[in-house]
Amino acid sequence: MNQRLSPGTTFLLVLPPLLWAGNAVVGRLVTGLVPPMTLNFLRWALAFVILLPVAHGVLRRTGPMSVWPHWRRFALLGLLGVGCYNALQYLALKTSTPLNVTLVAASSPVWMLATGWLCFGQGVSRRQIAGAVLSIAGVLMVLSRGQWALLAQVRLVPGDVYVLVATVAWAFYSWLLTQPKEPASIRNDWAAFLMAQIVFGLGWSGLFAGGEWALTDAHITWSWPLAAALLYVAVGPAVIAYRCWGMGVQRVGPAMAGFFANLTPLFAALLSAAFLGELPQLYHGLAFLLIVGGIVVSARRQPA
Repeated sequence: MNQRLSPGTTFLLVLPPLLWAGNAVVGRLVTGLVPPMTLNFLRWALAFVILLPVAHGVLRRTGPMSVWPHWRRFALLGLLGVGCYNALQYLALKTSTPLNVTLVAASSPVWMLATGWLCFGQGVSRRQIAGAVLSIAGVLMVLSRGQWALLAQVRLVPGDVYVLVATVAWAFYSWLLTQPKEPASIRNDWAAFLMAQIVFGLGWSGLFAGGEWALTDAHITWSWPLAAALLYVAVGPAVIAYRCWGMGVQRVGPAMAGFFANLTPLFAALLSAAFLGELPQLYHGLAFLLIVGGIVVSARRQPA
């Protein structure tokens, strides 16, 4: 693993946050065209079709690439990563802005720290606690819209709650990834590993979409803009970002790569201003600094 950042590696790590920010903006743009749970299902259904030619081996009944002997593992990963995380983000975008959603999601290292301590027996240092406090302060600034004096009376919009739940689900998902229980033949093949999660994730997301249609007045307004949006969220944030991020992490390691993930709110602010006319406020910038500062403090090593 090469710790040096070459221009090529930098590109691999910058592109995913840009695509993820675009995912939030596109999700906001199509809120009136397609229900959020249905959008998530269609996104991953298209990703399934795209990956099928190169990862169809996981669908075989037997063999080293078969996913079925490990169905419990991938059913859980598919629930958290494919079924819940993006669906809750799309649901959040109905009442919250892309910038708010990506800023709160940028606090995921804090929730990973808490999840590791509570569920996986991971120790927590004082430096990590200090970093967590800073990042949580950044999240509270977003949720209170910068009105600290009114924090006790702040009323969360539903989207704020949904993205918090999504971020906790992602933290648990990420910890599960650190404990590999699937064959190396699947884990070391990025397309097969993603396809194995999609196979079961489609079942979960299809179940959630079915509930959405049964319990709400869900409808789809088909149009070329919607088709283009579906193609983007399936190809860009799902497939291309996943592949580029995996290659970048392999080259520089997860610690360094994690700092690039915090470019997502910055890109979301720029794209929101360009396509939605939603200009960032001063408290957004301060929250961004608090969240990033907390992550930097948490990631620093203790002095010998």
